[in-house]
Amino acid sequence: MRVLIVDDESLIRMDLRDIIESCGHEVVAEGTNGVEAIQLCKQHKPDIILMDVKMPELDGIEAARQIGFHHEAPVVLLTSYSQQDLIDKARDSGVYGYLIKPVREEQLVPTLEMALGRYKSDAQLREKMAELEQSLEDRKIIQKGTGILMELYSISEEEAYNRIRALSMKKRDSIVNICKALIHQVSK
Repeated sequence: MRVLIVDDESLIRMDLRDIIESCGHEVVAEGTNGVEAIQLCKQHKPDIILMDVKMPELDGIEAARQIGFHHEAPVVLLTSYSQQDLIDKARDSGVYGYLIKPVREEQLVPTLEMALGRYKSDAQLREKMAELEQSLEDRKIIQKGTGILMELYSISEEEAYNRIRALSMKKRDSIVNICKALIHQVSK
């Protein structure tokens, strides 16, 4: 794992680095506040971010929210506080884990691995959802194109689709592009 550590306390960053590196993982960068976390995340593209909640300039929860919005990397938050309102805010910000300081070695790496696994699973779901949305949009375009031919030539849906498919093969272009061109021509 390539890890970004963000904490305003240098001793904590040093301890976290030691634990992570002793387990065979790489610390790609270290930051001291939420603004740096966002910048370092864009610059180093870590696999995961380990970040304190209470920091100057921009707190860890808001930085996690911004990083999560762009799906740049999963965030595991660190805090010295176990207050329910902080846990609720962290959950609502989209973080993938929450650890209470002092962090023990036997907690840290499994938490990071679980968070990274959940993040990858979520990324696959987002990708599948985008594919399904595109497929639905393509189907709407094909239906509209087919409907135009049905109306123009008083033919069945099957015949209209077969004509579009034949033109698609002849022009070596996708059925969707043929339908888009047809829709564009009719709308002139």
